[in-house]
Amino acid sequence: MSALTVDQRPGNGFGWDELVRTWEELDPPEGWKAEIIEGLITLSPAPANKHNSIAWKLQRQLAKAIPDDWGIYQTLAVAVPSRSGLYIPDLVVAPEAVVDGASEEMGESEHFIQATDVELVVEITSKSTARHDRVSKPAGYAHAEVPLYLLADRWATGGPTFTLYGEPKDGVYRVLQAGKFGDDVHLPTPFDIAIDTSGFPAA
Repeated sequence: MSALTVDQRPGNGFGWDELVRTWEELDPPEGWKAEIIEGLITLSPAPANKHNSIAWKLQRQLAKAIPDDWGIYQTLAVAVPSRSGLYIPDLVVAPEAVVDGASEEMGESEHFIQATDVELVVEITSKSTARHDRVSKPAGYAHAEVPLYLLADRWATGGPTFTLYGEPKDGVYRVLQAGKFGDDVHLPTPFDIAIDTSGFPAA
């Protein structure tokens, strides 16, 4: 099943606060994920088993490389207000203090953190989300200057690929590495790890 969208972009009378409030009040079907992408509230169905397998294999390897006071999260929402975006990446690496410290008393939401506080995001494409993962989200993450964005594209033309983006500048990433499933992904400092993708299942 493909993603569903609801048009409530700020230009259509909805400001960022109203958009977020609508998102927070949603009650999506069990297993579905609600995100805001370029001002559109988007509902995506639960990912396939192979998708979840890649997320777990990545998480297990990343856990060996991060500082003790960082966490790896699978359902953490990150906000990019300047791009009318609120994404739920497949994996987010962020300091635990940022996640634990989110407080409405501090003018923050308990439902998301700011993308500017994130160290790494990982998106794994599904058929219904491939365009967002390849185009809309990297633009948002780069605009928020998330240091690293790893895209595992199971549905790429010619076979499954990965792309590691980094060094964001003026809302644009540089491609640090691109390859096929089976190649190692070399994450730079502060991770300093080669991610083995040989066990990633294809689409």
